[in-house]
Amino acid sequence: MSIKISALLITYNEQDNISRFIKEASCYADEIIIVDSYSTDKTQEFAINEPKVKFVKREFDNFTDQRNYALSLANNDWVSFFDADEELSEDLIKEIITTVNSKNAKDAYYVCHDFYFNDKKIKYSGQQNVKAVRVFKKSKCKYIDNLKVHELLTCDSEIGKIKHKIKHHTFVDENFYLDKLNGYSKLRAQELRIKNLKPTFYHYRIKPLYRFFNYYILRLGFLDGLEGYKISKLHAISIANRYKFLDEIYREEQKILLKKSNH
Repeated sequence: MSIKISALLITYNEQDNISRFIKEASCYADEIIIVDSYSTDKTQEFAINEPKVKFVKREFDNFTDQRNYALSLANNDWVSFFDADEELSEDLIKEIITTVNSKNAKDAYYVCHDFYFNDKKIKYSGQQNVKAVRVFKKSKCKYIDNLKVHELLTCDSEIGKIKHKIKHHTFVDENFYLDKLNGYSKLRAQELRIKNLKPTFYHYRIKPLYRFFNYYILRLGFLDGLEGYKISKLHAISIANRYKFLDEIYREEQKILLKKSNH
């Protein structure tokens, strides 16, 4: 008897990817659970009429909370947790099915990424050797609660690796990707505020310059041509914005304190 899998997804305005995700997930999953952060596009419209889909709306606080909530809804122990912009090949889908049904199956599996910028494969620019746990037993794994961004999944045992890679369409265009990075930067700023970090010249200037140098030179982004330059530049901008967002948090807190003191 084949092991049942729950395909989980968190979404916000994923109308361009949602139909493909559901089609792929239907090939290996017995249920598909989508936790949506009140999308303003046609994400819900495209998803709700699919027979395997359970579509739930929930306000977005951070990625960790949203993912752990989706895990709580899964009826099966084995789950997959791909992102909407991650495309699965037929070979990858077959390997997922074979892997979880193996007598020697581990409790969790990494899947490696191939990144694409406007359909061009990015080989360097900080994107090489990226992997994430995407298939696992929810009884053995959990996302760490205190991380708001770049959520970390902890597992009780050794993690295996799936051979076939995800085709990750993360770079649609510069504006789209910067918006995505800025979303992470805002959440990271909230984490840094909890740690009482006060941004300085080092954070505003040196860290963004180093991020560009790291991605473009140390991680060989120049070998990806113009796309490598753009990716490195956008990551540098997002680092600078992280500390601008942090400064905005402090400014808002000061305004609130001033208002209270004037009453």
